Amino acid sequence: MKPSSEEEEETVRGVGPWDECFEVAVQLALRAGQIIRKALGEEKHVSTKTSAADLVTETDHRVEDLIVSELRKRFPSHRFIAEEATASGAKCVLTPSPTWIIDPIDGTCNFVHRFPTVAVSIGFAVHQELEFGVIHHCTEERLYTGRRGQGAFCNGQRLQVSRETDLAKALVLTEIGPKRDPDTLKVFLSNMERLLHAKAHGVRVIGSSTLALCYLASGAADAYYQFGLHCWDLAAATVIIREAGGIVIDTSGGPLDLMSCRVVAAGTREMAALIAQFLQTVNCGRDDEK
Repeated sequence: MKPSSEEEEETVRGVGPWDECFEVAVQLALRAGQIIRKALGEEKHVSTKTSAADLVTETDHRVEDLIVSELRKRFPSHRFIAEEATASGAKCVLTPSPTWIIDPIDGTCNFVHRFPTVAVSIGFAVHQELEFGVIHHCTEERLYTGRRGQGAFCNGQRLQVSRETDLAKALVLTEIGPKRDPDTLKVFLSNMERLLHAKAHGVRVIGSSTLALCYLASGAADAYYQFGLHCWDLAAATVIIREAGGIVIDTSGGPLDLMSCRVVAAGTREMAALIAQFLQTVNCGRDDEK
């Protein structure tokens, strides 16, 4: 007999189908990675969304359709927030229901240019609490995972964030985002300048926010900040960073709001607070108001 939605939700929070949800997410991320790797070297049909730098390809849609359709078959009562569906007009609202938060290709601009820093990201939340995240670095065959209370791993190796607290010894990551009007660019460059004047070792942009956050979780960088990223960029990575011992907060220094389109993450609370103090704000709206 098919379980009721209430029974299904209860087991998702327990050890049965919650484990099944995680295992399905891993398998789908790996399948998606195969599609993306194959398509990376092929001719692409590229369209734009919110700006000339906000790109989408047929592979984004194909991967998202695969992930969502397979998950719907397994978990018909669950809800979905997915990048390309949202771009097409679907509402982006995180309810208490079990919810999958999906970015089919993070780093689409990289993907278009055959620059290999691309990933698929699958996050999962229940009662508006992030439960697990799965991120597959498609070209390097790196699978990053995190489950609430169970640690974070890359290909089975436990992740641990940097414990650096001194900005003058820090490598900081960020992303530009698709918003390129003169005022936004001025603030973006000013924020980088402020950090460099504070003697940060460096500020890096790699073209994929999810992978930048995974590098933070692995201890390869000390901090990350961005204005203009979305909940599908952040959901899975947030679990991974927290389970690796890191901090994910709002750019104001307050608690993270997944829908606010802004974030500071770091290995230590001290570093996160330092980064937040240096930043000028860029207003990018909210995911749940678009």
